[in-house]
Amino acid sequence: MAHSETAPDTLSRVSVDPAEMASFARMAADWWDPTGPFKPLHIMNGARLDFIKQTVCDHYGLDASADAPLKGLRVLDIGCGGGLLCEPMVRLGARVTGVDALERNLKTAKTHAEQVGVEVDYRHGTIEQLVAAGETPFDVVLNMEVIEHVANPPEFLDDCAKMVKPGGIMICSTINRTLKAFTLAIVGAEYVLNGWPRSTHQYAKFIEPKGFARWLGDVGLRLEYQIGMSLNPINNAWRFSGDKSINYVSVGVKPAR
Repeated sequence: MAHSETAPDTLSRVSVDPAEMASFARMAADWWDPTGPFKPLHIMNGARLDFIKQTVCDHYGLDASADAPLKGLRVLDIGCGGGLLCEPMVRLGARVTGVDALERNLKTAKTHAEQVGVEVDYRHGTIEQLVAAGETPFDVVLNMEVIEHVANPPEFLDDCAKMVKPGGIMICSTINRTLKAFTLAIVGAEYVLNGWPRSTHQYAKFIEPKGFARWLGDVGLRLEYQIGMSLNPINNAWRFSGDKSINYVSVGVKPAR
């Protein structure tokens, strides 16, 4: 589907809800505008990058203070969008593959990567297509702010787990299904602050931590831990804590053979 701005038909099977793709397509060109529609992700990026780096280094026994601590590791970013995570992962030394269902997102990502001199292997398609193609599993799989937008979360997570090599790690972030999350992530972020376009999130697709942990076990991953993320509205900075009532991160490990 070269040059198409719409998702291929296969996306409706598992990993992408076509009804949501239209709104993301309209925003794709603004991925790298820190004051644009993706401003919330730019604000979140610093905290989650530090978390990912430290978590991966702890898992593999690497020195997080090194210039390129992730050197030699293969990283897959699922639903990579405009590449906000892919590029920093490359700068940390990793070999990065970014997969997204929207070709326009990837054109934006690839153009920006070339402009700044960063090499990322961007793929147009879905995680199930990557699995079907026989892609070699990765050391690290990033599944960040994606699962709350897919059509069938358990099947999507199963495909994601297939891309984690034995002994590898998957880091997932999503939104809890609580009244507080509904109030802040939907009413507050979309309708009051206009931080996200309206209807970006649907409360019915939010996932409770216990349910997410169960799904990880069902797809063969051992839950290492879950931790909450919260935004301080005063300094506009994210922090990690035990409060999982809104955003939270789950870390899963595939047992070594």
